[in-house]
Amino acid sequence: MQTVKDRTFDEERALYNLTDAQVINCTFAGPADGESALKEAKKISVDGCTFDLRYPFWHNKNLAILNCTMTENCRAALWYCKSVAVANSVLNGIKAFRECENVALSGVKSVSPELLWRCRNIAISNCTVDSQYFMFECKNAVISNLDMTGKYSFQYTRNVKIENSTLDTKDAFWHSKNVTVKNCTVKGEYLGWYSENLTLINCHIIGTQPLCYCKNLKLINCTTENCDLSFEYSSVQAEIKGEILSVKNPKSGKIFADKIGDIILESSVVKTKCKIKTAG
Repeated sequence: MQTVKDRTFDEERALYNLTDAQVINCTFAGPADGESALKEAKKISVDGCTFDLRYPFWHNKNLAILNCTMTENCRAALWYCKSVAVANSVLNGIKAFRECENVALSGVKSVSPELLWRCRNIAISNCTVDSQYFMFECKNAVISNLDMTGKYSFQYTRNVKIENSTLDTKDAFWHSKNVTVKNCTVKGEYLGWYSENLTLINCHIIGTQPLCYCKNLKLINCTTENCDLSFEYSSVQAEIKGEILSVKNPKSGKIFADKIGDIILESSVVKTKCKIKTAG
């Protein structure tokens, strides 16, 4: 196996089509401002490197990235890659992942708008992410111990499982399908609108107007905070511990909570037949 070590590269396509190699303690930066340093690389590991140039990893296969830093200048870092593992690294720069498959992230810290778009077969663990649009149109993901901050996360996702995570977000899970969220805190506004088969188990849900226009929505042993005007036009099975501030025109199913501040059943544009019960 070839080893590239302790070097600095700034030219265009510096290590193009590198195959069966280790890249160790290298820096990709400099006045030539070259792009696509490791484009079309295959079967490589990259350890302890710094990337300050654009598009370093495009069309890579069997790529391992360890202990690396990608700066804000390292935009669109990983596109069209297959079988990528990133561990204990910093991923900054807009559009860090796109159209990749078989992606594993562990111990990663990332500030990257539009992180993980249209990717497939994803495993995320012990990561911290700040991303305005996170995981747009991704499919088949397993996520644990994620600390996520952003706005429009998990939109149009399919087949996603999330556990033991904190999601501080807005408009999360819009138009998502087959998503399960377990043992999580989910904070934001307008959670889960237009979702299908969204299940929340042992979750704490914070924010206004959650879970409207949903199909086959399930909440199991959840708690809510500042949740008003909830479940509008949703088909829902909900078991809530504690209080919901208000419920408005749920379409069908059953909602049970210890207490509901207001039940609003008026001015509905669809026929509503949901059973609503409280412990009191």
